[in-house]
Amino acid sequence: MATIKELSRTRDRLVGGHRLCAGCGASIAVRQVMLGAGADTEVVTACATGCLEVSTTIYPYSSWDTPFIHNAFENAAATISGVEASFKGLQRAGKIDPERKLKFVAFGGDGGTYDIGLQSLSGAMERGHNIVYVCYDNGAYMNTGIQRSSATPRGSWATTSEVGSVQPGKPQRRKDLTAIMAAHHIPYAAQASIGYWQDLVRKAEKAFAVEGPAFLNVFAPCPRGWRCDGAQTTAIARLAVETAFWPVFEVEDGVWRLTTPARAREPRPVAEFLKTQGRFKHLFRPENAELLEEIQRDVDEYYAGLKRLAGEE
Repeated sequence: MATIKELSRTRDRLVGGHRLCAGCGASIAVRQVMLGAGADTEVVTACATGCLEVSTTIYPYSSWDTPFIHNAFENAAATISGVEASFKGLQRAGKIDPERKLKFVAFGGDGGTYDIGLQSLSGAMERGHNIVYVCYDNGAYMNTGIQRSSATPRGSWATTSEVGSVQPGKPQRRKDLTAIMAAHHIPYAAQASIGYWQDLVRKAEKAFAVEGPAFLNVFAPCPRGWRCDGAQTTAIARLAVETAFWPVFEVEDGVWRLTTPARAREPRPVAEFLKTQGRFKHLFRPENAELLEEIQRDVDEYYAGLKRLAGEE
């Protein structure tokens, strides 16, 4: 991986002036991922409808220093795979220099990726397009009102998973999308967090370097939806890793490997992560003590399963 000094000289492909919230994890995720593309690489970007798209492309302005395609919530993967296929077709027809190299990347939130975009994403992965798909996971449909998604954690408040006498937040566990993508037998799939930028940039470099589809699932806090301090975005993203709430790992040619930083090898209690956000404040009431224990067990079981897959247990 390039040194931090070299990366600091790399041009930003997402520049300032956008309307994303202060402390938004999505913009941090994009900038870190794009550092992995390399300074001289030509990149074509597609972006599903969502916070990232609506806040960076307010007509007649754009914060993207790449060719940029906006598409619907559900078809970012289909769009970018179509562009990639067209590029290859034009090369075969002799209309584009066959030696020219382009990288194709799509960004989508968890609503447009875990849920309504899963079909087109699965198809793109199965067909083997030479693309990178990045999910910035902020755990809900933030752009349309903080509705729960299948990435919303168990016990979390959302506007469609209210907290009250009937239920204490979302009752279901979140979907394990990274494992689902790895099950497509693609060359590279990884889970990362903006709180550990070296790990994310390194994984992005690998994703852009492989021939064939690659998938990155990036933990990207949303201060507005999580009811947390925007100045603490990266600190919360680090804490998610250090409590094993969001383990970081990669699956390279079918081989699973944990990339857990040294300080997170012995996970801290998940309550330390949960208490940083208002969406979980109800979990610390006496009547929800059992649910808090269940969430800790969920985290422990998932991390233990990853360790087995990675041959560490």
